[in-house]
Amino acid sequence: MFDDIGTFLRVLTPGIPVTVMATVGGIALTIVLALAAGLGMLSPSRTVRVISRIYVEGLRGTSEVVQLFWIFFALPLLVGFQLVPIWAGILVLGLNHGAYGAEIVRGAIQSVPRAQYEGAMALSLSPTQRMRRVILPQAVVEMIPPFNTLFIQLLKSTALLSFVAINEITNLANQRLVSNFQQELPLVWLVVLVLYLLLALVITTVMRLLESAASARVGRKPSARARAAAKTTAGVV
Repeated sequence: MFDDIGTFLRVLTPGIPVTVMATVGGIALTIVLALAAGLGMLSPSRTVRVISRIYVEGLRGTSEVVQLFWIFFALPLLVGFQLVPIWAGILVLGLNHGAYGAEIVRGAIQSVPRAQYEGAMALSLSPTQRMRRVILPQAVVEMIPPFNTLFIQLLKSTALLSFVAINEITNLANQRLVSNFQQELPLVWLVVLVLYLLLALVITTVMRLLESAASARVGRKPSARARAAAKTTAGVV
């Protein structure tokens, strides 16, 4: 039964860089959009808050698959050109998970004790300086564990890109192995699961290193809530 594992790995290996590229690109876009929308929802400007909220609720409340189809198939009919499939996939992953990340950013910033705001104001720091030097460094420590979970969800969502013929891991397994190894389907999909698990463990390892570095920078250990979230993340993996 395990004689064909080498064949499975040779077929699936070319999909790993594609999956990693979609994941890294999606994570980068997620971070940018999450910070922008998260800070936007805390803006003193009502217009900015409304725009940020529309983005969060609009992307979070609709199907990620439909968003992918809309950007890849419907948008070209409106603008006259079609995105390269991998870029369309990264755009959807970033837009969708950035909406979830915005709530993480907002919650983390609001969890910083009020005394920290008051201390920064007593030092006559401007609102931008308060956010950049005092609030955000502490909020980042709280953001990292839930972002770990979000990034793993994003990794798993790359399987949706098979719908637009992107040769990531799931698509290669479905197109090139399923029809030829019907008797070994459990093993085929087990290998796919293990590949996703290994990639998820890489994300978790990197995020925990970042968490330790961020905690050390502000002179404290991760909070009990952050540690609990990290344990939850480990359970998800």
